[in-house]
Amino acid sequence: MTAWFEREWQRLGGGALVFLPLSVLFRFAVFLRRFAYRSGLVKPWRAKVPVIVVGNISVGGTGKTPVTIAIVEMLKANGFTPGVVSRGYGSVPSTEQDPSGVVRVFPERATPELFGDEPVVIARRCRVPVFISPNRPAAVQALLRTSPEIDVVVSDDGLQHYALGRDIEIAVVDGERRFGNGLLLPSGPLREPVSRLKEVDAAIVTGGHSDQVPAPRQFAMRLGGDTFVHLPDNEARTPEEFAMMVRGLPVAAIAGIAHPERFFTHLESLGVRTKNLSFPDHYFYRAADLKLPGAEAIVMTEKDAVKCAAFADGRMWFLRVTAVLPPEFEAFLLERLHGLQAA
Repeated sequence: MTAWFEREWQRLGGGALVFLPLSVLFRFAVFLRRFAYRSGLVKPWRAKVPVIVVGNISVGGTGKTPVTIAIVEMLKANGFTPGVVSRGYGSVPSTEQDPSGVVRVFPERATPELFGDEPVVIARRCRVPVFISPNRPAAVQALLRTSPEIDVVVSDDGLQHYALGRDIEIAVVDGERRFGNGLLLPSGPLREPVSRLKEVDAAIVTGGHSDQVPAPRQFAMRLGGDTFVHLPDNEARTPEEFAMMVRGLPVAAIAGIAHPERFFTHLESLGVRTKNLSFPDHYFYRAADLKLPGAEAIVMTEKDAVKCAAFADGRMWFLRVTAVLPPEFEAFLLERLHGLQAA
């Protein structure tokens, strides 16, 4: 069903027309909610430190998690002490939550089944405090209460969470798929109209500049730093080393992400020939899913790897990638933050 919707979202076909009345209602609800916050009828909660929101206006993978990680690392390299809040898509037991439903993601203890795959990846890669909750203000309050040294908060996937006041908005746009048929859910892939991008501080476009992105500032992002990591022991190989190692062997590639074909195509560009197997986004794997008889090597994304670590065998590797942002973006972000500190 998900695959059918994704196909329909790329064209103005019968599926889009069938759901058009619901899209009109959804758009009206989005307008009312946005108007309530912009007009002051509903006031957002504001933190005592700057809040950077990284999000998107469309559903599915746009490269938001690598961008969030890159921004956190950029902040650390420039002397800031960042923390992260996120929604989380797991099912954390109530015993693990504070009274407001907030949970801290400890890198070594957190499991993606309970905490969500993206927050676990961010916590393990960045080694900064990460808190999750559907209630973003409550998550930021818990973050600042337990880690008072935090001087900037990065909200992962929070563009539509207007209850949390923000100082800098960054929208991530898929430069290849862009906005599909341009319609809002459920007829199209959009959470908000494309015109919403006129109000963000900047857009980061995966793959390069796009004239269809109406943001006031636009920066290109590419994925780089490819490293194949052996899941059982974290042994790292360059793409050239890994391609040589598996040359002539039967290799399976699995991906439980929004657009798995992008991952499979990237593997091919690195010289790794694979038999590909797709799973739904945020899929929680079982050991039986990865038996894959005949495969002498199994390659997956980092998001998949955190969900397979508990039953990893010697065949399993994941591809770690890094969002490469231009120096102009770093200068832009630091200028905004220093301006906020001086105000």
